[in-house]
Amino acid sequence: MALASSTSMAATTVFMHRLPATKLAVHGPALPLRRIPNSVQLNQFAGSRMSSQLHFRASSSDESSPIDANELFTDLKEKWDAVEDKSTVLLYGGGAIVALWLATIVVGAINSVPLLPKLLELVGLGYTGWFVYRYLLYKSSRKELVEDIEALKKKISGVE
Repeated sequence: MALASSTSMAATTVFMHRLPATKLAVHGPALPLRRIPNSVQLNQFAGSRMSSQLHFRASSSDESSPIDANELFTDLKEKWDAVEDKSTVLLYGGGAIVALWLATIVVGAINSVPLLPKLLELVGLGYTGWFVYRYLLYKSSRKELVEDIEALKKKISGVE
């Protein structure tokens, strides 16, 4: 099934085409396919207990604030010109991209090992349970968590 959209200033209309028949069977009664201007409805199935309808409407650019590409580029150019040590910024940016690439490779390798992803999910679930029991369940432990976070904020910012 292919969906194509035609954009106008007022709204977006969704068309369903390239279907061999005018009805589509979806594990039950057939759903008639038709063009509905400015919205798409999920029709109720006959004999179904589901009684809700789903409507979508695409708004035009008149209603939202469009992003001006020229303004965006001028802002970025001003910020780039304000940077004093451009080589350091490029080095850190490149290092971050390489680190993200390596992390993706490592996660993919771990994910390909049988049973290891499920074991790691179990470890994460256990840690989440422990954290909830240790810090979130009782009022005194929540106060302790807030104090620990504030102390860490002070240590990072250098206020302490």
